[in-house]
Amino acid sequence: MKFSKILFIVMALLSFNIHFSQTAEEETDKLSLDEGPVSSQFEYISVKSGNYRADGIRYEVVKESNLLKLRQNVLDSINEYYKEINKLNATIQGQEETIASLNQKLEETTNTLVAVTEEKDSMSFLGVLVAKSTYNFIVWAIIAGLLLLLLFFIYKFRNSNILTQEAKSSLAEVEVEFEDHRRRALEREQKISRQLQDEINKQKKTK
Repeated sequence: MKFSKILFIVMALLSFNIHFSQTAEEETDKLSLDEGPVSSQFEYISVKSGNYRADGIRYEVVKESNLLKLRQNVLDSINEYYKEINKLNATIQGQEETIASLNQKLEETTNTLVAVTEEKDSMSFLGVLVAKSTYNFIVWAIIAGLLLLLLFFIYKFRNSNILTQEAKSSLAEVEVEFEDHRRRALEREQKISRQLQDEINKQKKTK
């Protein structure tokens, strides 16, 4: 009876271990340089890189083709960020012009209202005499509509500005990450070159 329980526990542990290994392999297989965010492509480079030890130091070796592919992908991402920033800047500029136009119309309407309130009770509106209260209601309704439009465009402007800042921040992070990876790859390459040269020099001396 005890043996059966132990056997069951062992089989359950083996099944869990196999399932966990398959899941980890599936996650690794999803990594690629042909798709996915730049961060996952950096992870792909890390997973696919080889390593060795020399003089007690561990070195990572990255395929040049993978590094070039990653570099091109990063440059493409940067170009896409620039395009998005330019598009957002154009949208912001258009909204700024619209807001300026609405501000001008609002100012003109307000000035007209001030002038009209100083006139007699009856006044002409579009060629029709109306009561002052009715005229004021129409003018204030127009002002309220313009204010609503102004608030809407201000909201759109701020939202576009936030998106632009986020895009710029993401672009800066990608550039820093790529530069750091390029620097570390260059350092590894220089270390390997120096070690190879040292080995060559040692071989020459032994001869």
